[in-house]
Amino acid sequence: MSFITNLNSADLLIIIIYIFGITWWGLRNAKNETSNDYFLAGRNMTWIVVGLSLFSASISTSTLIGHSGSTYQYGMVIFNYNLISILVMIFFAWIFLPFYIKSGVYTMPEFLERRFDHRSKYYFSGISVFGGIFMDVSATLYGSAMIFKIIFPEMELQVIVIIAALIVASYTIPGGLNSVIKTEVIQAVILIAGSVLLAVIAQHNVGSWSVLSQRFHDTVYLHLIRSANDIAIPWPALILSLPILGFYFWGNNQQLVQRVLSAKSVDHGRKGVLLTGLLTMLTLYFIFIPAMQAAAAFPNVNPPDGIYPKMVTTWMPTIFLGIMLAVMISALTASLSACLNSVSTLFTMDFYRKIDKNASSKKLVRVGQICSSVVLIIGIFWAPQIQKFGTLINYYNEMLSYVGPPIVAAFMLGLFWKRANGTGIFAGLLSTFVMALFMIFYGKEHFIQSVQNPGAPLHWLYLAPINFAFVSLVMVVVSLMTAPPPPEKVQGNVITRQFFSDEALAYKNVKFYNDFRFWAISLFALCFVMMFIYW
Repeated sequence: MSFITNLNSADLLIIIIYIFGITWWGLRNAKNETSNDYFLAGRNMTWIVVGLSLFSASISTSTLIGHSGSTYQYGMVIFNYNLISILVMIFFAWIFLPFYIKSGVYTMPEFLERRFDHRSKYYFSGISVFGGIFMDVSATLYGSAMIFKIIFPEMELQVIVIIAALIVASYTIPGGLNSVIKTEVIQAVILIAGSVLLAVIAQHNVGSWSVLSQRFHDTVYLHLIRSANDIAIPWPALILSLPILGFYFWGNNQQLVQRVLSAKSVDHGRKGVLLTGLLTMLTLYFIFIPAMQAAAAFPNVNPPDGIYPKMVTTWMPTIFLGIMLAVMISALTASLSACLNSVSTLFTMDFYRKIDKNASSKKLVRVGQICSSVVLIIGIFWAPQIQKFGTLINYYNEMLSYVGPPIVAAFMLGLFWKRANGTGIFAGLLSTFVMALFMIFYGKEHFIQSVQNPGAPLHWLYLAPINFAFVSLVMVVVSLMTAPPPPEKVQGNVITRQFFSDEALAYKNVKFYNDFRFWAISLFALCFVMMFIYW
């Protein structure tokens, strides 16, 4: 895809300054003396840094390009991915996050080992590495190609992917998580400012909500809640599907949870997640609504993923165009650096550290750097294949429907049911391959409803709850048929009434404005206000 743009030397200079500036800042904040520094930034991040970093890492090219494209095509309903995710963030921050931080783990699979055994850990870690390469790194590189195609329309896709990879690798691989987080804070500010600027210009060029109401008054385009047979997001999926996908993304995904693990305390981690939730709420106004305004202004953009670049190149004047392209590159570099760091952490701490038990902290850092390089090379070769799946959102969520639900089931049963044991959980994790293989080679063509297969009886979003229920059943049955877990696997790793009693006592004398529970409840209420307004 190529675009004719009004890019001039001033815009190009802004882009060059941004790329060199963010690379310099990342290298300046490098921390690679110890494995704790390299992989978890020393565990001393404040809630503002955690929140901005988490938001920046989550706003990838798949968000700017993929969500804008899907919103352009289907309307307001796509915002439900973010709205339900905010509810998931609140649940995660309140219940799961304390167990993660207090355990002192480097990775999410490590927590499964503490609760169950090494089999579940290696399964999850292997799946996470696979997903990091083929879901996160590759999808981000593919999205980057669409950004750079605006600047260099005639350049080959593979060449663009390589250039994007080299930019991020220049500071992520040597600098570690501290470099990543410190650059993400800058990138978050640029992302928000640039996106707000585009939203203001979209309103100026198209008009306010009343214009959209007139343009789409006889459709469901402006409604969050759709019918049970809606092709985009049927309303039962809001209850059955999106919470499962959202919890994997926000509560189990190493790429994002790693930022929470870098917090200096549980309270800072919780408030950081809530800040991310608030910023995610605001994306309605600076990502989703501008995409719907673009649908009124440019009704025939094909493929839909091209709408965000179309908005930027058509609406933004000189200088501001360079700023917006820097915003899009920010989304690329933030998410790609997060992916690389999380995958290298998983491989080094969950696999290599077990192979070489006497490895020094310096050697672990070196292995992590080598791993990042290898992952980047694999991603470069796979990224061009994504265009065969349609849109970025379709690609990512279809992969997530197979990978996410078994992991969510393992964590949910592990924290809420003390009878769950390692054998039951591992059997359930393996059982998902039966369903995945069936769906990939037979079910997808015959049963799964999508844009390519609209007549099929089952919407693709229902893959997640079906997979979750099937795996959970296997986990429960096998756990009951085998020996109970040892007491040391349960103690401190399962939620009890004492947990809530201790929570209430800890916040007894805390002022309400410093109490994360006040802000969590406020954000929770805001979600339903938003749902009521745009019902």
